[in-house]
Amino acid sequence: MYCRSFAATDIGRRRQINEDSFLRSDELGLFVVADGMGGHAAGEVASQESIDAIHSMVSGGVDVIVRFNEHPEGIDEARNLTRLLESAIQSAAFLVFGIAQQSPARQGMGTTISALLIAEGFGVTAQVGDSRVYCVREGDVVQMTDDHTLVNWQVKQGLLTLAEARQITDHNVITRAVGSHEYVQVDTQIFPVKPGDCFLLCSDGLHGYLKHPEIPKIMELGLERSARRFVAMANERGGKDNITALVVEVEGYGRLPTDPGLRHVLPSARAGKQA
Repeated sequence: MYCRSFAATDIGRRRQINEDSFLRSDELGLFVVADGMGGHAAGEVASQESIDAIHSMVSGGVDVIVRFNEHPEGIDEARNLTRLLESAIQSAAFLVFGIAQQSPARQGMGTTISALLIAEGFGVTAQVGDSRVYCVREGDVVQMTDDHTLVNWQVKQGLLTLAEARQITDHNVITRAVGSHEYVQVDTQIFPVKPGDCFLLCSDGLHGYLKHPEIPKIMELGLERSARRFVAMANERGGKDNITALVVEVEGYGRLPTDPGLRHVLPSARAGKQA
């Protein structure tokens, strides 16, 4: 299984610096969007250092990917593939936290991470923060990650309805970030993919302006044109934050492990509704 990808990023209309970073490696099947925070250019440092750390660790664990590609039906291989991506993000959290401790101006800096790893017939997502991964399959779109925001947490706890949450103007208070502590809880899942599946990884500077039904139609424009169109759309609608869109198209075939202990989430099984 292999992928093709394209990414576009922009400072937006209101920011002084672009603190977003991204990684796209068609060879590894690894794709990441990071939205930094912290001021004094610290967000830019946090996002780029995290991207570099994740790429380094996944590259160093390529044997795990190879073993999964050779035995995609193997339960241990699937678990190890998921752990590889999770461990890569944990290494980024440790690194960014350490960098922040060395400079008073950078203490408290951090970044969101939305990562996707494509292997033989499967995708793995790893999530911290409120950037997102969407899957487009046969014209349908599903949000594959959950936002780690205060508003979304309140909705899940039943403290707010979706209608009430949509009335809240500040959706940017996040409850998890890479780098704010030495360790961060990472949400991971492994799910089957098939040829023709497309993915959009994006920072909240895009998805804050985006409606789900718009995504498949824009993705039909092709990789480069769709990525650039997503960025232009966010700017047209206000551009209040940095904007990053990374689009991925999957090609190839694979098989499905059957262990009920693993979390296999078919895109069609997820509602993808969030505040």
